[in-house]
Amino acid sequence: MIKKVLIVFLLITSTSTLLAQGTSSSPYSFFGIGEQYSPRTSENSAMGGIGVAFNHYKYLNFTNPAAIAFLRETTYSLGILNNDLTLKTADTKQNSVSTSLNYIALGFPLGKKAGFSFGLQPLSSVGYSLSNNDFDENENLSAITLYSGEGGVNRVYGTFGIQISKSLAIGIEADYSFGTIENSITNQRANVSLASKYKEESVIRGGAITLGTQYQKMFKNNVYLNAGATVKLGSDLNTTGNEYLYSLIGSGATDIARDTIYSNEISGKYKLPMKSIIGVGFGKRDKWHVGAEYQNQDALQSEGFTNITNSSYNYEKSNRISLGGFYLPKINSISSYWERVTYRAGLRIEKIGLAVDGTGTGANFTSIDDFGMSFGLGLPLKQLSTVNLALEYGKRGTTSNNLIEENYFNVRLSLSLTASGQQGWFRKRKID
Repeated sequence: MIKKVLIVFLLITSTSTLLAQGTSSSPYSFFGIGEQYSPRTSENSAMGGIGVAFNHYKYLNFTNPAAIAFLRETTYSLGILNNDLTLKTADTKQNSVSTSLNYIALGFPLGKKAGFSFGLQPLSSVGYSLSNNDFDENENLSAITLYSGEGGVNRVYGTFGIQISKSLAIGIEADYSFGTIENSITNQRANVSLASKYKEESVIRGGAITLGTQYQKMFKNNVYLNAGATVKLGSDLNTTGNEYLYSLIGSGATDIARDTIYSNEISGKYKLPMKSIIGVGFGKRDKWHVGAEYQNQDALQSEGFTNITNSSYNYEKSNRISLGGFYLPKINSISSYWERVTYRAGLRIEKIGLAVDGTGTGANFTSIDDFGMSFGLGLPLKQLSTVNLALEYGKRGTTSNNLIEENYFNVRLSLSLTASGQQGWFRKRKID
């Protein structure tokens, strides 16, 4: 047993480099720690992101640590995300595609009333390349400025949940976040042989605690009513690194540094405020479920270090409303495979907590909103294992106020392997 757990742990830690590469193609990852991700499984994503009031005996739940108390089977889960992004301005359009490992996790029951899980997920991702052209009074190109960034922040976590009564469960999650982010600004003026480049390299570290609870009331015929809530306590992401300003000679796609004009150590922190989620759900076990949830968080803050971004953006409060559910025609159908398939759908409306001034005046800020619709399938394999597919179409941002609108199509694919019966790792063995 110890050997198997160790193998999974080594797989998780070695995979961190894959997650840390920075898979975002969003220009909005230019700001702060990048494009932030909400921890959710492919199953939850297919239902509009709901999860705080949902639990299942064979599926992991990244939203509410209390849900792990209801896990009855050892479950390994691996998720992959493919992002097809179309960027639109008032007069241009551009496409990009990226694929990344979305999460890797393991969960298992501890007796009949508790459970534990651990894994690795991305917290944020940075991946942008933006250019700005300046023209003189005669409409001649006078300067080109290139903004680029890469990297991201990952989190490794451990979750424990326990039922303190037949209807009530509580849980706690501890996580540790780590990663590197590199941002740069390159400026090349017309008729000047040397360009200038500002580069900022940051190492980010920090931890956080999440508390959760779920209440479940069972009625006749396996009908239930669920309510759930989580609070992620406020935490700091400490940042250290260096910033440089140097001249360079451009050689095709390669920059050749010539003279370092300025260098300095940077140190500071991103202050992540408390985040709360509440939700309700109603359904019939292994048949159907509908739910709704609301998420709220105060504005992120930064202090103590120089950031290459400027007064062109502000952080603000963020919130999200999600609706979704699933339908399973007949879990034990023999005549039809498609009757054993789980059909999921949902939608969400989100204010991501960022306001941007695209005019450059520092006085005309537009809040960045996100809207998404999703559909998914849970395709059963042998025993209790499942392949989960989630399709999500959405829009983030706007073309007004000289900003960028993102139209995205996400394909999430996960494999949920369940060790049941004689395959269960942590089941008590009978010795004859």
